[in-house]
Amino acid sequence: DVKTKVTNLPEHTDGIGVDLGIKNLATFSDGTRVPNIKTFRRVRILEKRLKRLQRKVSRKYLINKCNKYNKTKNIIKLEKQIKLIHRSIRNIRINHIRKFVSVLVKKQPKYIAIEDLNVKGMMKNKHLAKDIANCSFYTIREHLIRKATERDIKVRLVERFYPSSKTCSNCGDYKKDLKLSQRVYSCNHCQEKIDRDLNAALNIVRTDKYILA
Repeated sequence: DVKTKVTNLPEHTDGIGVDLGIKNLATFSDGTRVPNIKTFRRVRILEKRLKRLQRKVSRKYLINKCNKYNKTKNIIKLEKQIKLIHRSIRNIRINHIRKFVSVLVKKQPKYIAIEDLNVKGMMKNKHLAKDIANCSFYTIREHLIRKATERDIKVRLVERFYPSSKTCSNCGDYKKDLKLSQRVYSCNHCQEKIDRDLNAALNIVRTDKYILA
């Protein structure tokens, strides 16, 4: 296993903070937004087809009184189609992650700051668990660290419980009662109004509460 290194690199620019989310997969502190794959037309078509096939399989199990040890040929055929759709969606997700990470590291920032998310704790929210699982936050983090290392870019892992979303990026005021449904951060102290994800990304890039990956 040989670690690759990129040579003839341009000069470092300012650091970049990355806020990971569900609506937008990632928001950078320079204002760049990375969409979630669930907004892609191809993914919506595949998910609709997947849902239809899963219903069809469930009906066949019920009608034929089958179980996982005793399946009809039609059930086996349908389950193969379901596996292929799952594989297609997974490939689209991985390709999308690789593309946006590649664009990010080619900016050659001085450092990249990213949250050390408590994914296991986030998955306990039954309303968001499926969307969180589909975002593959851990895959993003691992791929980002690997690509950044190739280009001598430091990766900062911001403290897990740092309140990046609830802190004003302009004056530093803390807003305890900020709800998840509020997509615009309105500061009660300095009257600043800013997109919630961009506000979090700005706090992530500026904070000194981090460890190096």
